[in-house]
Amino acid sequence: MQPSAAQIGEKVSIRLHDPSGGYRDILGILESENTVRKKDGSIVTFDPAKIAVWKVVENK
Repeated sequence: MQPSAAQIGEKVSIRLHDPSGGYRDILGILESENTVRKKDGSIVTFDPAKIAVWKVVENK
């Protein structure tokens, strides 16, 4: 399963399969179904097919 348009604007944590083995994580605001805006304002584009697990993170 992957994020959908319903989660756009939510803070998400996404764990991706890394091509070299292992995983890498992205944390930020979902801007589209394949982009996240990180806390520093940068945009990260990812391949939804590479998602291992993801979740909406509550703002505290």
